[in-house]
Amino acid sequence: MKRVFTLTEKAWQGSTLQYRWQKTLGNYLAVTGPDCTVKIFDRHGQKKDEINLPGNCVAMDWDKDGDTLAVIADKSSSIYLWDANTHKPSQLDSGMRDQMSFLLWSKVGSLLAVGTAKGNLLIYNQQTSRKIPILGKHTKRITCGCWSTQNLLALGSEDKMVTVSNHEGDTMRQTTVRAEPSEIQFSVMKTDERAASGESTVSVVVGKKTLFLFNLNDPDNPIELAFQQRYGNIIAYRWYGDGYIMIGFSQGYFVVISTHIREIGQELFQAHNHKDSLTSIAISQSLNKAASCGDNCIKIHDLSELKEMYAIINLDDETKGLDHLSWTDDGQLLAISSQRGTLHVFLTKLPILGDTCGTRLAVLTSLLEVTVANHVEGERPITVSVEVEPNFIAVGPYHIAVGMNNRAWFYALGENGVEKLKDMEYLGTVASMHINSDYAAALFEGKVQLHMIESEHLEAQEERETRLFPGRDDKCRILCHALTADFLIYGTDTGLIHCFYIEDWQYINEYRHTVSVKKIFPDPNGTRLVFIDDKSDGFVYCPVNDSLYEVPNFSPTIKGILWENWPVDKGVFIAYDDDKVYTYVFHKDTIQGSKVILAGGTKLPYSHKPLLLYNGELTCQTLSGKTNNIILSTHSFMSSVKDSGNSDQTRMLTQTLMLKRFTEAWELCKVLNDHSAWTELGRACLHHMEVEFAIRVYRMVGNVGMVMSLEQIKGIEDQNLLAGHLAMFTNDFNQAQDLYLASSCPIAALEMRRDLQHWDSALQLAKRLAPKQIPFISKEYAIQLEFTGDYVNALAHYEKGMTSDNKYQEHDEACLAGVARMSIRMGDIRRGVNQAIKHPSRLLKKDCGAILEGMKQFSEAAQLYEKGQYYDKAASVYIRCKNWAKVGELLPHVTSPKIHLQYAKAKEADGRYKEAAMAYENAKDWDNVIRIHLDHLNNPEEAVRIVRETQSIDGAKMVARFFLSLNDYGSAIQFLVMSKCNDEAFQLAQQHSQMEVYADIIGNNATMEDYQSIALYFEGEKKHLQAGKFFLLCGQHGRALKHFLKCPNTEDNLAIEMAIETVGQAKDEALTNQLIDYLMGESDGMPKDAKYLFRLYMALKQYREAARTAIIIAREEQSAGNYRNAHDVLFSMYTELQTQKIKIPSEMATNLMILHSYILVKIHVKRGDHLKGARMLIRVSNNISKFPSHIVPILTSSVIECHRAGLKNSAFGFAAMLMRPEYRNKIDLKYKKKIEAMVRRPDTSELEEETKPCPYCAFQLAECGLLCPGCKNNLPYCIATGRHMVKEDWTVCPHCDFPALYSEFKILLETETVCPMCSESLSASQLKKVTDCTPYLKPDEVDQ
Repeated sequence: MKRVFTLTEKAWQGSTLQYRWQKTLGNYLAVTGPDCTVKIFDRHGQKKDEINLPGNCVAMDWDKDGDTLAVIADKSSSIYLWDANTHKPSQLDSGMRDQMSFLLWSKVGSLLAVGTAKGNLLIYNQQTSRKIPILGKHTKRITCGCWSTQNLLALGSEDKMVTVSNHEGDTMRQTTVRAEPSEIQFSVMKTDERAASGESTVSVVVGKKTLFLFNLNDPDNPIELAFQQRYGNIIAYRWYGDGYIMIGFSQGYFVVISTHIREIGQELFQAHNHKDSLTSIAISQSLNKAASCGDNCIKIHDLSELKEMYAIINLDDETKGLDHLSWTDDGQLLAISSQRGTLHVFLTKLPILGDTCGTRLAVLTSLLEVTVANHVEGERPITVSVEVEPNFIAVGPYHIAVGMNNRAWFYALGENGVEKLKDMEYLGTVASMHINSDYAAALFEGKVQLHMIESEHLEAQEERETRLFPGRDDKCRILCHALTADFLIYGTDTGLIHCFYIEDWQYINEYRHTVSVKKIFPDPNGTRLVFIDDKSDGFVYCPVNDSLYEVPNFSPTIKGILWENWPVDKGVFIAYDDDKVYTYVFHKDTIQGSKVILAGGTKLPYSHKPLLLYNGELTCQTLSGKTNNIILSTHSFMSSVKDSGNSDQTRMLTQTLMLKRFTEAWELCKVLNDHSAWTELGRACLHHMEVEFAIRVYRMVGNVGMVMSLEQIKGIEDQNLLAGHLAMFTNDFNQAQDLYLASSCPIAALEMRRDLQHWDSALQLAKRLAPKQIPFISKEYAIQLEFTGDYVNALAHYEKGMTSDNKYQEHDEACLAGVARMSIRMGDIRRGVNQAIKHPSRLLKKDCGAILEGMKQFSEAAQLYEKGQYYDKAASVYIRCKNWAKVGELLPHVTSPKIHLQYAKAKEADGRYKEAAMAYENAKDWDNVIRIHLDHLNNPEEAVRIVRETQSIDGAKMVARFFLSLNDYGSAIQFLVMSKCNDEAFQLAQQHSQMEVYADIIGNNATMEDYQSIALYFEGEKKHLQAGKFFLLCGQHGRALKHFLKCPNTEDNLAIEMAIETVGQAKDEALTNQLIDYLMGESDGMPKDAKYLFRLYMALKQYREAARTAIIIAREEQSAGNYRNAHDVLFSMYTELQTQKIKIPSEMATNLMILHSYILVKIHVKRGDHLKGARMLIRVSNNISKFPSHIVPILTSSVIECHRAGLKNSAFGFAAMLMRPEYRNKIDLKYKKKIEAMVRRPDTSELEEETKPCPYCAFQLAECGLLCPGCKNNLPYCIATGRHMVKEDWTVCPHCDFPALYSEFKILLETETVCPMCSESLSASQLKKVTDCTPYLKPDEVDQ
């Protein structure tokens, strides 16, 4: 609240003041103190007049219009009157003898009531100058009174009486009260039945404690309201609203009660507003505010929301406290007097006057003060003191104008402050004014005067100095106008909008509207404007291209429009009324053309008037003269996006898209990270034809197709063509067509319709745009019509599609094919078939054939199928016609078994069995082929062949039955088994003693029950081997073993083998022991061959025992001279033990090595490699005891080979051994003499053996040595040479994994084809050199 002025007079100091505001206008304030004068001030605190009195002022009051002030004083019987219009005082003699104590003007007439100290009354009529004295109205001093709106006068007196009189002074009602009355008021009590008699309730404070309510219509039932003791005395009270009373109490309490009968006595609101005391309360109905004063502060409440404090004014210099509070009738000024004799006046309501120019604001901030500010550009506010309270304000780039009535004052806003330029009078009361940098335009009485603000004294400028609109010839009144930097724009009552270009000093544009134009609001550039017409509809008008767009959802209560001043948001404007602001956006470039949309609404706080819109922030002017900023709800995205919830962010995205704020929308989409949000942004970019931005968005989303499409069109300058493409991308095809047709490339519309297969539209367009395209479109359309079953139109379009041009032969053929199909469909079969036969296409013949087949035209259908080489189809249709001759002709070409089958059945029915059999065979119906061969052609051999080839179960049954009829039981059984009839086969075998045949045939493919049946049969026949075999198959191992052991010796070998297999499978210790006893001969005293025991151990996986047995067997074989057998037994055992990861006994390893060395001798000697042969023979001869049956031949060979190889000393040693008596006579005569000669003349020369490194420790030892002296390891030997292995030359046999020297093994395999160890086929190419031989060098692998 702004303090306007403070009044202090020396004479008033230390005493309380009495003052009254002029009623209605509030232009004058009459104040009196203890100095016997009444001073009159204007509303700015300037003293205007002074009335001198003979004594102190007792009472004063203004009449209802504020024209006359009446004053009564001590020691005088005169009434002093002061005229506000002439400022002249006058005196009136009251004619009363006693002292006057009370004075009050009527609320409705020119009646003045004056009361005296003795209770007499005078009513003076100022109009008629009539005085009515009423003596004895009261017996004591009249202290208070009140006029009603019905001109009734209520008076209160010290005689504790309240009287109600009419304007003649006649008493209508009177009542007695308990104590002295004060603060008497008239009002209307809140009742259920509203009485029509107006103000019928008199309220009065009784004894400063209670409130007495006296209803004139019900005088016998007055209401007296008492209050809480702690509140103190009633200081003042005021009626307001619908029967509410506000009461102020001395202890600082502020209470509201209702007089409604149901609520009476209840406090609706209570506040302890002042700590120590309350001295006055006041209500302003026009402001809807209440004020209370006490201590040294004023508190103001809003009557609609009492709980909220509207304002607090602290008067710290008033230490003695405040006294009386009073508002002007219009609520603009609030006066407060203090206990120490000062009077303060505060501004509580200012006229809301303001104007803008760009982002500059000019606002009335006090009654005589205008503030100019530009917060956007950061300029310092400038305060302009003006001479009068203005009715209008206008601001421009360099000037400000204020004015009232028909005058305006102009000020220049310079860098050095404000300079008053001039004041100007117009020919009528100015309704509004606008100014730009050079000119001012004032609207008064239907005319606009345009004139220069600062005249430049140049003759050339004279005619441009001023101009009055409209011209003399125009019969219209101007209702609104606006001034931009370049244009004066005005609207008239005849609906004309004129644009006057100041630069050229002439009209440049005129628009005629249907009704009168009330208000006009151009945008900052003047290129667009919004106007409101007489019907309260809003429109956006663009003078540039003379286009008009209606503003949607435009409220009839709209007071004004503001355009967005932020350069980026060019098309945004708001429309506002008292409660709400509506945000609109004018979209100039969209696919649908230009249009206005409503973006949203924002609630406007109470008594806020919008002045300026900048970047979504609305600056409003308030009653207090200050400005307040509001963010529009449509711009909430400008606050923090990250803190908002998901739904808020989605709403913000919609706002940004409406306002075309694509950069902010991009950021929001990044935060949302939602595909649908990106898609929405992309769609909006397309809608607004922002192609570059749309490409960015769709690239982000990964929509490759859209990006490529947009890249192709982004350079198009023709707006219609571009919009057409974009409309097509958004699936708005009709819009796209309209845009294409309006563009420079109308053919695009045809291309689009063709791509969409909208053939109807395409044909219409083709007639206008490209007649040559009609045949091709007709063909496409015909295809679609044929698909939907509209054959009549399809035929017509196929016929239209013919070009008869060799260039388009393929197209014409397609049309002819269509004609053929449609002709058949329409029933013109002959034409259709002829066309199809003539046509080169096979497929057409098939299609037409299918159509004819569906129409039951079989002969034509078959004919077309045959022509088209669809032989299966043709044959099938001929069969339906029973045309077997044709079917027979086609059969060689037919692949379908079904047709062959049909043909075969027909031939069989005709008794032509051979052809039937062939047809059945082609149809792969083997059962019928077999049946015909057996039943009709008597060809069982062929039937048997087919059964064997095809494994047909039913065929096998038929063959079995055939053989049974011939008593060939073996064959019958065989085919019964083949046909899975095992039970029948078994019974047949049983009946005809053919069980062996059955058993052989059934093999391994039968069930346990089958095997058991066979076993039991053989058991009964005492055929132990077969019985045992089938008991084994059905898992009865005990019975199987029993039968095998019963077998006579002739079958011994097989029976024992089977017994071993049985025990191996059974894994039963008792059965194992039984078989071992049998093999050892304990049961019959005949030990069996050791090999069976070996096999048993192998079957039982008892590898150690098997190994021992193997050694024994090998020894026996060796003794018998079967060295290869012994080698193979040991080798197989060796590999088995290795597989089972069991240590190999050293005896086995040594024996295998010696036997292998013996086998190598033969290989090397055969190859002529005598040295290697000799070395191996030396090793064998050193262990000659292992070869007892061939001692002499081996020693003989050793002598010869050593001799040949130059190992003379070794040869002599073995020759000497042969000369022993036990061997001498056994020497072959061929060599005997030579050997004897060798012994007689010994040659001890010896070829020294080469050394090679040990693979374990690299010790150099003889290459045939297998025990390393260095590390004492048994060394692995080469299976090709018998030498010890060398790390660098290592390979293994891929079959048995035994090592060999790579180089030597390769040489050996040049002549040999098998591995010397495992005898598996091998070639040199299969060998691979082993680089890491560590796995083979495990010394503990052999059990030492």
